[in-house]
Amino acid sequence: MSFPAQLAADAAAIQAGLQAALADHAEEPVIHAMRYALNGGKRLRGFLVLESARLFGVDSALPAACSVEALHAYSLVHDDLPCMDDDDLRRGLPTVHRKWDEATAVLAGDALQTLAFALLTDPALGPADRRIALVAGLAKASGAEGMVLGQALDIAAETAATPLTLPQITRLQAGKTGALIRFSAEAGAILAAEDPAPLRSYATALGLAFQIADDILDVTGDPAKAGKRLQKDAAAGKATFVSLLGLEAAQARARSLVDEAATALSPYGARAVTLIEAAHFVVTRES
Repeated sequence: MSFPAQLAADAAAIQAGLQAALADHAEEPVIHAMRYALNGGKRLRGFLVLESARLFGVDSALPAACSVEALHAYSLVHDDLPCMDDDDLRRGLPTVHRKWDEATAVLAGDALQTLAFALLTDPALGPADRRIALVAGLAKASGAEGMVLGQALDIAAETAATPLTLPQITRLQAGKTGALIRFSAEAGAILAAEDPAPLRSYATALGLAFQIADDILDVTGDPAKAGKRLQKDAAAGKATFVSLLGLEAAQARARSLVDEAATALSPYGARAVTLIEAAHFVVTRES
């Protein structure tokens, strides 16, 4: 199956899985806000879970894919809050705190985070030791060593006396964006009890390419296609890969990272073709 077809099929399966996970919850505003936050998106992280599992013949990874997407949704709800990135639009729709209120958004994000870890306890994911490894991996990727650290560094950069350097912004984005992408790609190897090193190398390059592409889209993209406000980093005077490297050099760096990602997958041969296509998609997408 081609990458676009596989991504669409996986997105539909993940959406159904997330809806099922909340099917028995009470009809309260916070639950409606959770469902709202879980709608839409590319589902790239969930795809990485499922496709990395398919590399090893594992076909029971859906709860882990749903877990990653629930965790990602929580991060977006909280990132959009006025105390963080202060955004009014997400995927072309009002952000959760705009559609409801800030308290509901905070609570919905909290509940999405706990849902993510509950999903990793599903016996369908295999023996207890592998499920524990997934829980530990997601906790590290999303907490103070990963995504939360990256967001904290990003907030601190807004009031820093001088813009971040290239190594500093690379470290920031390795946490804020890259850590969850790395975990997603490694999840298949964890489920199969295989060496995650090639997938880790692939995802490290992929995550950085993803963020550089985001910075490029912030300058060259169409807000209608992006579904969110663009050029906010430039307006705030924040350093980005484009401001530090220049547009053409940033584009070239993103392309070279795609080559690095593809090379990292060489141990898997033709089985990795869809993951390689995913890397190309990351730097050519419009949203």
